[in-house]
Amino acid sequence: MKHSLKITLILLAVFFISQVIGLVVTNQYIVKRTVNETTGKVNIEYKTLPLDMERPQVEESQSYIFIVLAVIIGTLIVLALIRFRGYKVWKAWFFISVAICLSVAFAAFVPNIAAITLAIIVAAWKTYKPNYIIHNLSEVFIYGGLAAIFVPIMNLLSATILLILISIYDMYAVWKSKHMVKMATFQAQSKVFAGLSIPYKIPKKKKKEEKEKKGQKVKKKKTKMTETAILGGGDIGFPLLFTGVVMKMAGFANALIITISVTIALFLLLFFAEKKKFYPAMPFVSAGCFIGYGIVWLLIM
Repeated sequence: MKHSLKITLILLAVFFISQVIGLVVTNQYIVKRTVNETTGKVNIEYKTLPLDMERPQVEESQSYIFIVLAVIIGTLIVLALIRFRGYKVWKAWFFISVAICLSVAFAAFVPNIAAITLAIIVAAWKTYKPNYIIHNLSEVFIYGGLAAIFVPIMNLLSATILLILISIYDMYAVWKSKHMVKMATFQAQSKVFAGLSIPYKIPKKKKKEEKEKKGQKVKKKKTKMTETAILGGGDIGFPLLFTGVVMKMAGFANALIITISVTIALFLLLFFAEKKKFYPAMPFVSAGCFIGYGIVWLLIM
């Protein structure tokens, strides 16, 4: 088992909550849903995004191309930042991304001005004064913001192709090139991580602060990836895009079946995985998505 049972259950619980809240956020952006009685096609009208943001103008069947290209470009930028140790640039980019996603997520429930203000405060706190509580609490909402942006421009075909391509990429990046491991390490060193991060033990700051006040030298411990249970942001966001697409087609309850299936698949990965080893989670969560959709399809048929 990769982590202790307690840590595994906490990680799974936060993952599950993030998926459910993501579906709720996405559902809040659906203003009107109509079904063409002749063709059976579902037509949906969506609430506008805050900050006058525009969703990418792409065909639903080809939207996966846009997203995959964005992932590749983002990866290249992060690798360049690793090469030149651009921690400050990474933090600024991270802050802007988090603020935008949180603005979209919060705007599903409160007026735009309040959503944007709260998003900026949380993003700044998360980026420049991070702690495990604010980090994971904000992560629960971030992916709902992403889903609200991208689910409307996707259909089931593009969501399926996206999961397959990202799963292949994840396996290559973790097992072959290993650049995914480098990116995770870089993020840990910068103390800004895109994804869930559950500590084995809560860091004790009081003793350190007391020693600093007395003028005693305090040894700084290097960040070790084994000290926390982590789950990358993509492993949370991509399955949510798939379930979001199913939700707009078949409703919230059916999408929730897929969320349960994905959570079970993630549990099996963590249960059979070995300690201190990195694994690509996307093939497993994608399998969970497809199995869950199979169950939904049987129920609908």
